[in-house]
Parts: sequence; structure tokens; C-alpha cells
Amino acid sequence: MPAFRYEAINGDGVTSKGVLNADSARAARSDLRAQGLVPVSVESILNQADAGGAKKRALFAERLSSVELALFTRQLASLLEAGLPLEQCLSALLEQSERTFIRDIIASIRSEVMAGAALSDALKQHPNDFAEIYCALVASGEQIGHLSRVLSRLADYIERRNALVQKVKLAFTYPAIVTVVAFAIVIFLLTYVVPQIVSVFANTKQKLPFLTVMMLAISDFVRAYGWLVALIVVTAFALWRTALKNPDVKMRWHKWLLTAPVYGKFERSLNTARFASTLAITTGSGVPILRALQTSRETLSNVAMREQVEDATASVREGVGLARALAAHKHFPPMLIHMIRAGEVTGELPAMLERASSAQEQDLERRALTIAGLLEPVLILAMGAVVLLIVLAVLMPIIEINQLVR
Repeated sequence: MPAFRYEAINGDGVTSKGVLNADSARAARSDLRAQGLVPVSVESILNQADAGGAKKRALFAERLSSVELALFTRQLASLLEAGLPLEQCLSALLEQSERTFIRDIIASIRSEVMAGAALSDALKQHPNDFAEIYCALVASGEQIGHLSRVLSRLADYIERRNALVQKVKLAFTYPAIVTVVAFAIVIFLLTYVVPQIVSVFANTKQKLPFLTVMMLAISDFVRAYGWLVALIVVTAFALWRTALKNPDVKMRWHKWLLTAPVYGKFERSLNTARFASTLAITTGSGVPILRALQTSRETLSNVAMREQVEDATASVREGVGLARALAAHKHFPPMLIHMIRAGEVTGELPAMLERASSAQEQDLERRALTIAGLLEPVLILAMGAVVLLIVLAVLMPIIEINQLVR
């Protein structure tokens, strides 16, 4: 039964808004009139599907944030663990949701469930908000009859992933701010301060030092062609993004990232942490290993490592052990391989993957802090050197004038 968002007025002239289920918009209006309400607007909250059945989504349309997804999953798991039926759980979540977009999604899911659809099928109607791995794990929980337990593990996974992303972002926030401030200060000095001060000495027909002349030339260039440089940089970035759409170019670039100085280890740790954590939650939720590998592969941002996981999946399909299949590729850390091998021997692969995932997340956090720690002094020293050159370019003519006066 479809869900509709309505706005109506009661007998006292008070406007009320909400969501109701009805067979059609006309039936929804009839239900509102039966409740003594005058409907002002009744709109379906289901996303419109295109000819191919895919859900349309505007470029800047609202989306379910990762924090909201974790909260939704945690609350739904808690309500199911309390023994409430799924329909009542969704109704409770609908009542306590504050954002209209979230209420619309929950109402749409509830209407699908009330019509007899499985929760995983209802979630698939919103692919932009619920990833394929999310729906697959919910489906596995429904199949094994432990939906609340799977949702609880899934909430742990999302919360842990959000915490890791937040730590990485915080580690690089300060270097990013220093970089932006440094560029702003240097551009201000070059375009305003240097010409104002040095022009006084230029009018005296005094021979200016080489550093001052060079700084004046740079200042004139920035003022005259700064916009052109900015345009070239933006164009080059856009062309580079376009070039990365070519699979061969993207593959070569991502292979280089894995071996890049300093950043290469961070790239490997980032993708390994994603792969291990996803594989741990999927295998621990009862998903078959081949399906789990395919799902985990999609979470990798590096296409070179994604190709390696695809090759490993083909080897596992032929009967090769997972540890041996991954060991054939050099970019997976030995610790992960050893933990997987131990899990295969002891029959506790999900537990070992969970430990490997935690270790990789700690390694990723450590590498992020290391890179950020290296960037901070480098940026400060670079900014100090540039400002020092500018100050010297301004002070050197003053020093020469003082010497002439003496």
C-alpha cells in the first residue's frame, strides 16, 4: 500500500502534517475527510521510477547521511530485540523521526512491508540511501531468522566506519586549513603589500636589489595573470577527472598510488581496512564466501586492489583457500593473510576477520596521524620561507637607503 505525505486543516483551522497509507491519492483524501480534516495537499512519497525501473534522484537531492543510517539501524535493531513486530518498529521510528526526508523513507519502507514485501526488498527501493551490502546483510538476517542480531552487527559496522572516517578527516583538517591560510596570505602580500611598499623605492630611481626586482615581477605576474593561472589549474583538474574515467588511465593511476612514497602505505591501509571490515560483517552474518567477496570488493576505492580481489574470488571459486588466493597479490598485508589462514584452519573466519579489521583500522589511523604530522611542519616551514623572502624583498631597499644616508 503506497504512502502519502499530507497537509490538512481541521475544524479549528489548525494545519496538520503527516503520513498515511492508502491505495491511491483519492483514497488518502477520503480517509482525511473521514477524520474531519480538509486535505490541502496529498503527495506520494515514493520515488518516481524511470522506464528502466531505476529510481530517479536529482543531483542535489537529499540523502540519508551515514550518521542517520547508523541511528536508524541501531534503533531498528533495538526495537526488534525488544520483541516488537517489524511493522510496529517502523511505525515507532516514523513517529520519532524529525527530518521530513527520513519520515518519508521510513513511511515508504513501512508501506512496502505492510503490503507483504520483505524488509530487504523494501530497502532496495532506495538504492541511494541503502547500499547493496546493507540490503544483502538484511536479506541474510531474514533468511537465517536473526534479523535483530544482524542489524545490531550492521549498526556496529557503520558506527565503527563513521568513527574511522571522522578520525581521518580530523587528522587532515589542520593541514588543509594551514594550506588555505598560507595561500591567502601569500597572495595578499604579493598583490597588495609588496607593490604598495616597493613602489616608493622605485620612484626614487634607486637601483633595487635582485630579490626585490624578482618579487616585483612575481607580483606583477600574479596581478595580471593570476586569474589565468587559476583557470589553467581548474581546467587541468577537470581534464584529469575526465581522463580518470578511462579504465586504463584509472588503473595505471591507482597502481601508482599503491606504490607512491609515503601515501602508498596509507592507500593500502585504507582499502585493506574497508575490505577486512566488510568481509567480517558479511561472513559473520551468514553470507556465502563468494557473495561476501563480491560485496567486499565493491567497497574498495582503488580499482587495482579491486581487480586483485576479483582474481582472488575466481581462485576461491575454483577451490583455492582465501588466504592463499589473497597471498598471490602483494598489496594485502601479511598480517591479514595470516589471520585469514588461522580462521580457515580453526573454522572461526569471521572472528579472525574482525580482529584483522580492527588491526587495520588502527594502522590506518596511525598512518593518517603520521602523514598529518609530517604535513604540518612542512607547510609551516614552506609558508615561513615564502613570507621571509617577501619580507627580505621589502627590507633590502630600506637597508640600502640607511647605508647611503650614513
